[in-house]
Amino acid sequence: MGERCGWAGSEEIYLDYHDTEWGRPEYDSRALWEKLILDGFQAGLSWITILKKRDNFREAFEGFDPNIIAEWGEADMLRLLGNPGIIRHRGKIEATIGNARAWQEIEAREGFDRFLWKYVDFAPLQNRFETMADVPAQTELSQQISKDLKKAGFRFCGPTIVYAFMQAVGMVNDHLLTCPAHAPCAQEGRTTPF
Repeated sequence: MGERCGWAGSEEIYLDYHDTEWGRPEYDSRALWEKLILDGFQAGLSWITILKKRDNFREAFEGFDPNIIAEWGEADMLRLLGNPGIIRHRGKIEATIGNARAWQEIEAREGFDRFLWKYVDFAPLQNRFETMADVPAQTELSQQISKDLKKAGFRFCGPTIVYAFMQAVGMVNDHLLTCPAHAPCAQEGRTTPF
């Protein structure tokens, strides 16, 4: 058995995330939106910080239901800014509310899941990286998706955030070839609901 991807560290919460979530294809529209929002909150921070606060985020943001969050206003903003269990960044919270409205428009038009997965022809891209140094921070595809998300009204979705999101939701399989999770993620990517 090979070694896990080096970024997973040694904390149990991080190891579990690496082993059971990261890189596994996600096809649920709401879950995809949640992961994009959390990646936006990560900007300037480490993912372990977000991961440790994820349950607090889920509680504070009503289970990341974009249909609820899209209706929020200033009172909700102030409530969230007073919540020490989450990242209290006004710009990111405002973006989340706006992103919920943008999600609603895409979801009604074609489905947020289809909107995203069409970029990879509805099947995960299978990368074959051998070292962490081989893994890019962004790609031309993440730049295009970022541009299209921004055009649709999303914020905090630059190309680096989008690439991290693509990795997390399995749009790309960036587990290293030596990682025990690489082959299972590649296998899961062979069948899609589309």
